[in-house]
Parts: sequence; C-alpha cells; structure tokens
Amino acid sequence: MPLPMTRRALALLSAAALTATMAACGSDSDDSETDAENGDGTVVLYSGRNEELIQPLLDDFTEASGIEVDVRYFDSAEAAGLLLEEGERSPADLFLSQDAGALGAVSKAGLLGELDQELLDRVAQDYRSSTGTWVGLTGRSRVLVYDPAQIDESELPESVWDLTSDEWAGRVAIAPLNGSFQAFVTALRVEAGDEAAAEWLADMADAPQREKNGPIVEDIAAGELEAGLVNHYYVYEKAAEAGVDPAEYGPAIHYFTGGDPGALVNVSGVGALGDAATDPDVAELLDFLLATEAQTYFAETTFEYPLIEGVDGPAGQPALAELQGPAIDLNDLDDLETTVQMIQEAGLA
Repeated sequence: MPLPMTRRALALLSAAALTATMAACGSDSDDSETDAENGDGTVVLYSGRNEELIQPLLDDFTEASGIEVDVRYFDSAEAAGLLLEEGERSPADLFLSQDAGALGAVSKAGLLGELDQELLDRVAQDYRSSTGTWVGLTGRSRVLVYDPAQIDESELPESVWDLTSDEWAGRVAIAPLNGSFQAFVTALRVEAGDEAAAEWLADMADAPQREKNGPIVEDIAAGELEAGLVNHYYVYEKAAEAGVDPAEYGPAIHYFTGGDPGALVNVSGVGALGDAATDPDVAELLDFLLATEAQTYFAETTFEYPLIEGVDGPAGQPALAELQGPAIDLNDLDDLETTVQMIQEAGLA
C-alpha cells in the first residue's frame, strides 16, 4: 500500500544528505555542462503544480518556441523529496513548486544553481531566493473561507491562533497533506517557535480534513463544512468551474490582517537544477514564465497574483500590496522535513 503523501515525502527528505552527497561523487560535470550549454530542444520539468492549471501554459510555450517540455507531475513536497533523493543524478532541469518551502529545501541541499540576475530582478526581493537560486512566479495568500449561511461576518476570528478555541473546535477544515498548509505551519514555527506550532497542530486534531484545498471549498459551497483554511484563489477557481460569479457561488473569503500568520503570502516558484539555467532551452522557458503572457494567464486563469510589474492582479481581489501578511522571509520556510514530521506527530496525516 502506498504511503500517505507526507510520509512518502518525509521518507525521501530524510535521505537527502546521503543521497545528494553520493550523487555528487558520481556525477560527470563536464558532460552535464556541455549538454546545458548546447540545449537539445527539451526541458525536463518536475512540477508541483496541478496539471490542469499548468499544462495549457506549457503547451502555449511549446507551440511558440518549438521546445518540448517533459513534465512530471507530483505534490510539491514529494517532488522536493525525490530531487533530494536523486541528487545530481536527477534528470530534472527545472523544479516548479507550489510553495517556497519546497524550493528552499532543495536549494538548501545545494541542488539549485544561481539564476540569471536579469530574470531575478523582474520580481521583488520578498518573493525570490536571497541566494538567487529560485524565483517566485505567482503570489498566493492564505485565507479563511467560510459559509455566510452558517457563520456571520461579525463572528469571524481575528487571528488564525483563535481557531484552537472552544468556539471554533471542529469547525474549520484543513488539508494537512497539501504543500500550502505545510508552508503555513512552517511559518507558524518561524514566527512563534516549534512548541507553539506543535500546540496549535495538536489543538486542531478534531478539525475536518480533506486531501486538498479544492474539496474544502466545494464542501463549504454545499453546506457540508462551515469554514476552511485554504489559498485565496480557490473560491474563484471553483466558481469558474461552476460557471457562476464568485459573489454568487456561496463561500466568502476572510483575509486575516495585522501581520497574522494566517495571512501568509507565499509564492509558487521555480528553480533550475545545477547548471541547467545555462541551457538556452531552460532559459527560454524561464523567460516565458516571467513575461507578460504567462503572468496574465496566472492572473486571469488561476486567479493568482502576478509578480512582475505591469500586469494587473486578479479581478475582485485586494491588491498584493494591500495584503497584511506576516513579516516572514520566505527563505526561512525551507525546513520541510521537520514540519511534515510535526504534522504527523499531531495525528493530522
């Protein structure tokens, strides 16, 4: 029987140091550098983003450039664990993650190369690696989505810490197997320490659980759940799938304020394995992902925040600059292994 996603990720992450070292000892750097410089018309991409969301954009890239993208889809934590296991022997050229934590874990192991400075400079420093090894593609805010028929706006909590109170026990759904939840828990650890984060997790043991964010929003729309912690864009995505205006779909969005960790603004982002960034095919795909067409696609189709200047944010949502997330450096979200272990120890996965 396959292990649950977090257990599989943890098993892979735990072997990272040994396997990365072994791979480095057995790699042929001269051959890999030659391949990267010449390009072969194909880019191997490990994607932690959903195929339905990312594949149409990659198909547009291939049609425009003639460069094939060999995509292998995973959960972001699983992809990070696999890259750490493969080390420098990995066939991947790029790692596209749904959160900064998974990128940070791979970068921390020394597997990501430095990206071109011009590319990095398209994105504000808050949304890219401090060492230049990954760059954000989209912004995504954590929010509380709720059913206005069951919860009055005046009852909404001021902080995500309030959700462990008796008033909210068992009422707010979570997706502990999801990478965005794991990044949020890591943010709790960074802000308040491991003890406080572990206590919060333990106090959420009675929370309804779903495997992913989407089902949480769908079940709130159906009246089967009162509320849930998800990323901001899921209400818009599910409303679009249902063919209705978000205002008529049902679930409402509550944005935490005042720097609350429940309002973490994370990124989806991308990093290049080793010297793959010098491959002209890889460089062309990176350029495409941080150009107007792709950034507009993200804003209009996946309802995320574009991160380059000159592209409007998703309609009907607060501007990225107006979000009041915590002052947490996304580079500090790289301890994925400990977070996954803490979630398991709390009995949430």
